[in-house]
Amino acid sequence: MNAEGASTQIRSMTAGDLQRVVELAAALPEAPQWPESAYRQALRMESSPRRVALIAEDGRASLTGFAIASLLLPQAELETIAVAAESRRRGVGRRLFSALATHLRAEGASEIWLEVRASNQPAIAFYRSLGFVQTGLRRGYYADPIEDAVQMALRSN
Repeated sequence: MNAEGASTQIRSMTAGDLQRVVELAAALPEAPQWPESAYRQALRMESSPRRVALIAEDGRASLTGFAIASLLLPQAELETIAVAAESRRRGVGRRLFSALATHLRAEGASEIWLEVRASNQPAIAFYRSLGFVQTGLRRGYYADPIEDAVQMALRSN
C-alpha cells in the first residue's frame, strides 16, 4: 500500500457527500449510474433492506471512493464499490472494502455476495484477491450492453 492508501480515511456516507458521490460515479463508466435519490435512500436507517454506505477520502478531504452494501442477514450484498480512476491500485479499494466488511460482520453478516459484469476482469481479479469465489453466472443479466453477470461470494469462517 502506498502513502495514499495509508492516508485514506474511511467514514460513513452522509447526505452532504451525495453530490460528490454522484459525480464520482458519473465519471466511472463501470459504476452504477444511480440517481441521487437512490444514494439518499441508502442513507435512510429505516429503509428496507438496511444499507451500509461508506466513503473514502484522502488527506485533503477529496472523495476517492465509496461503497454501499445491503443487509439481508445472514447475508449482505455488495451493491457497489467505486474508486476514482486516479486513486486506483493504491490500496484505497482494499481499505474501503475492509472497513465495509467489518461493519457488515458486526451487523451479523456471515456472507457477502455480489454480481459483476463478466467483462470487468479488473474487478473480478480484485474481488478474488479479497477472497471472493465465483458461485454462479447469470446469462444476459446486464443491459446496455447485454452481458452476463458473474456471481461471487465471500464467507466468514
